[in-house]
Amino acid sequence: MHLHETVFLQKPRIDSRSEDGLRPEQFIGNIEFEGVDFIYESRPELKVLDQVSLKTEVGKTIALVGPSGSGKSTICHLLLRLYDCTAGRVTVDGHDIRDVNVKWLRQQIGVVSQEPVLFDGSISDNIRLGREGATQADIEEAAKMANAHNFIRRFREKYNTLVGQHGTQMSGGQKQRIAIARALISNPRILLLDEATSALDSESEAVVRDALEKACKGRTTIVVAHRLSTVRKADVIHCLSQGRLIESGSHDELMAREGLYYNLVTNQTEVDLHPC
Repeated sequence: MHLHETVFLQKPRIDSRSEDGLRPEQFIGNIEFEGVDFIYESRPELKVLDQVSLKTEVGKTIALVGPSGSGKSTICHLLLRLYDCTAGRVTVDGHDIRDVNVKWLRQQIGVVSQEPVLFDGSISDNIRLGREGATQADIEEAAKMANAHNFIRRFREKYNTLVGQHGTQMSGGQKQRIAIARALISNPRILLLDEATSALDSESEAVVRDALEKACKGRTTIVVAHRLSTVRKADVIHCLSQGRLIESGSHDELMAREGLYYNLVTNQTEVDLHPC
């Protein structure tokens, strides 16, 4: 007697391989969250986002700050459609992102995270992952925008230098700049910077921050930050707590208000001045 196993392949709710959905001919990069709620199916008792409404326009930088678990990274995950919001909607240029082709949407967004993932290959290989078919000239142009070209040229093998498994042959600042180049090579209209400098020492942070400031020009940028000194120049800072948007404004406006943002900045400054 032969036993046969039947495998049922369930189509994912958010399918990055699907050809369905809008692919607007012109993509500007205006983003809006309208009354967004989010709850993980596995934790229905916990509301991760609660009626969050915010928007930003092309060329502007917004920052998301707040205590751990306040919902900052979840906002980025919803924009990337790793999840869909439970209520409300997220739009890009007025289109509900649930109506937009998933793969196309993600191609418009460059992501730089706290711990960049580099693969065991050359520097060129890692940057090229950001855009299929990129030429060597494209790779070097992206590296220049990311303040990476000069240090790469100092290696004996230059762009053919192997980064090692998980990028072990590169310093933290070098890995981050390679990741920025990979994010920029597709010329994304939106940049998501999720704690992009928090794991770096002060010297590397200054170089990477300069690269990020250049990368943000002309793009819609969302910065998730724990180190609040990195968000002072943002056009609008949104302060979250327990999934709710508590206050919004520029750094000076929020400091003058002496609310949650003021307390976060003051407490962090005291810790920096008097480390344990």
